[in-house]
Amino acid sequence: MDQILGQILRQAVWERLDMLDELASHADDSSLESVARTELPRLTSGLRALLLAHEPDSKGRCPACSRRGRPRRGPCSVWRAAHDHFLAETAPGQAGPGSRVSRTPRRHVAAAQVTAAH
Repeated sequence: MDQILGQILRQAVWERLDMLDELASHADDSSLESVARTELPRLTSGLRALLLAHEPDSKGRCPACSRRGRPRRGPCSVWRAAHDHFLAETAPGQAGPGSRVSRTPRRHVAAAQVTAAH
């Protein structure tokens, strides 16, 4: 039952992200402004909660990721992804933020990784 609930929750989140991507790509300016005012605070709050759950301990290890196997030093994959998506420069030849690259393949890979990790 927990696996089914987890699957439903993940699907709902992916669908919401897909809807926001669609709005960002195709909404008119006033609709986009309205969505930004309501959704950006929700997204930043959610990201803060996720990062807080992956805050490193006194030894620099992520307590959430360390539970899944051998503890690793350095930033966990959640912190690296946050940095890569918000702060790092896009490498030449890669799609940057706002590009019209399909997110479907990454979504299915990420969903498979989440499912495998739990």
